Amino acid sequence: MTGETYRDAYGIPHVRAADVHELARAQGRVTAVDRAWQLEVERHRAQGTSASFLGSADVPWDVLARRSRLADTARRCLAALERRDAETARWVRAYADGVNEGLPAGARRTPEFARTGLTPGRWEPWTPLAVWLSTHLLFAGFPAKLWREQVIRHLGPDAVGLFATDGPGTAGSNGWLVSGARTTTGHALLAGDPHRFVEDPGVYQQIRLACPEFDALGLAVPGVPGLPHFAHTGRAAWGITNAMADYQDLYRERLRRTGSTVEALGPDGLWHPAYSHVETLEVAGEDPIAVEVIETERGPVIAGGPEGAAPEVPRAASYGPRTADGEAGALALRYPSRVTEDLGFSALLPLLRARTVADVDRALDAWAEPVNVVQAADTAGGTLHRVAGRVPRRARANRLHPVPAWHAGHDWRGWHETPYAPVPGGVAVMANQRGPAAPLGVEFAPPHRADRIRALLDARRAWSAEDMAAIHTDTHLASAAPLLGHLAALDGLTPAAARLRDRLLAWDRHMDADSTDAAAYAALRTAVVRLLAAQPAFAPLAGPPAYPEALRPWLALVPRIGYALEHLLRAEELYGIDRPALIRTALEQVAAEPGTGTWSDTHRLAPWQALPGTPATPGLAGDHDCVLCTSAVPGLTDRAARGPAARWVWDLADRDHSRWVVPFGADGVPGAPHHHDQLPLWLGGGLVPVVTDWNRLTPDRTPEHPHDH
Repeated sequence: MTGETYRDAYGIPHVRAADVHELARAQGRVTAVDRAWQLEVERHRAQGTSASFLGSADVPWDVLARRSRLADTARRCLAALERRDAETARWVRAYADGVNEGLPAGARRTPEFARTGLTPGRWEPWTPLAVWLSTHLLFAGFPAKLWREQVIRHLGPDAVGLFATDGPGTAGSNGWLVSGARTTTGHALLAGDPHRFVEDPGVYQQIRLACPEFDALGLAVPGVPGLPHFAHTGRAAWGITNAMADYQDLYRERLRRTGSTVEALGPDGLWHPAYSHVETLEVAGEDPIAVEVIETERGPVIAGGPEGAAPEVPRAASYGPRTADGEAGALALRYPSRVTEDLGFSALLPLLRARTVADVDRALDAWAEPVNVVQAADTAGGTLHRVAGRVPRRARANRLHPVPAWHAGHDWRGWHETPYAPVPGGVAVMANQRGPAAPLGVEFAPPHRADRIRALLDARRAWSAEDMAAIHTDTHLASAAPLLGHLAALDGLTPAAARLRDRLLAWDRHMDADSTDAAAYAALRTAVVRLLAAQPAFAPLAGPPAYPEALRPWLALVPRIGYALEHLLRAEELYGIDRPALIRTALEQVAAEPGTGTWSDTHRLAPWQALPGTPATPGLAGDHDCVLCTSAVPGLTDRAARGPAARWVWDLADRDHSRWVVPFGADGVPGAPHHHDQLPLWLGGGLVPVVTDWNRLTPDRTPEHPHDH
């Protein structure tokens, strides 16, 4: 048996093979047939070559990928994996081989290739590692260090806490574990939903992987073998949330060019040679761009560069600002896999083989990045709640802002022990709030989602898998309290403003799709955020940041004000700003032009597509601080680019009672029957039943056009 694929009613692939390597090959092959365009976009993004067919809009990312040395890091990690763990290296190679086998058929059925003139390329054995690294490079939000540096410079160090919340570019998740003592079956339940930028095709792929050693189903990352984040092996199951740990550092570098050599000033006061070369970045329809790749002893230089011209090609990328003393300003990025040559792939096969939480725990000891909080359970009643991943030990300043490379005391000194947490009362909840990973991070999500999930779980003694959708879709917005509290204290309003105030104070604080009150609250919040952002105290933070475009979402003032609004309204004093007067002005503005629509009229999905087309933009319920975390950007837009990239429930009593759903569907081909067939369920809070009986599945007999009939 070289590998067989079956499909359920939603076109979800169930793959089985004679051994783990043939299974990896079959996983790569079916992923390429279903998701050829997505895979090739991800390969090119990891290599920094996406602008070659997508055009100039992708240049900023390609420059960052090149300068961060993602592909080179992936090559090094694979070489190290082959030395340390030959079995996993062979498994990864088999997956890449399968992708190469499936790409021609996948490309023939995918119209984007013809639209762009792109020909499928070759996946190298290191490509899955590069895709993993590219997908998670910004996961920990290192650009927030640049924001905090600006805040400290202009508002002082105490202001850091005002903005210390999950920001506009951060990925998050909900996850909860209910032990058998709190379920209807006596066996544990796990559930959750990862919050990421919603993409079409989706960032997670529902898939089942079976061979004589294991039979696991879960959510794969297209382009990467196995089931790293969410899976059920029949006897053990797990899920993750972003730990919000800080494990990447930015160093300000002093660079100079001496002849053809770039040098960096070290903490010993001496100039040391830096690695440098020039790469050519092709841009569809435009001249190529020269990208100078530089790496110091700290890490790759991702912004800025030395004075003087690099070797010439037709155009050169802009490298950023210069320092006040005339030397070139530069930022080097230090990240764990560049230092250790280890992306944690040695955890992936042991996870698939896991039968107990002890197996999951041992597997996660090899995990590297991103740093996650993991919850797991098994059929014997075991539970696990821990942090997994590598966080370096270093000075606190490294975690807060960029540090000077030429000063001593900012080196990495080993790795933190990863914390564990209990499961008190048979329930554990993680929603990116301060929890077991608190000593490892700086910015965490407010506690609202976690508190709400726990309150909902506490309201019932025994839970079933079917009950979990009610938690996934809860729309209560606890973070509305500070603004509503200010409203309650206002008097002397115009009649229209008074009516709006009274209406909002009577509102149930649920961001329901059909709620006109939720829409009115959002309109008021937008007005308040914009008025706050226009205050002179924040003016120094409002200018366009002199950093690479790919980092700017973390540096824009209005989104930062929007996400930190709760802190800003609760602060004892706010730089002399008269907040009651400002909120009064906002209330009068909204009351003067009252809207009549519902929240879902403006709160609409805005999925990312590599090749802009006609995306699905349905109206949504929820908001950033709701359990149903569909993130508007207050003050900027009600549209949601981030939201649940999947929802899942793992039942340890019977895997066939588990459920899952993704925003769109199993197939990445526009117009295919299973391209968007899960969207109605996703919007309504429904879940697709998991099917594991092979006799209830349909053999995939037409690999070029699977499940198109």
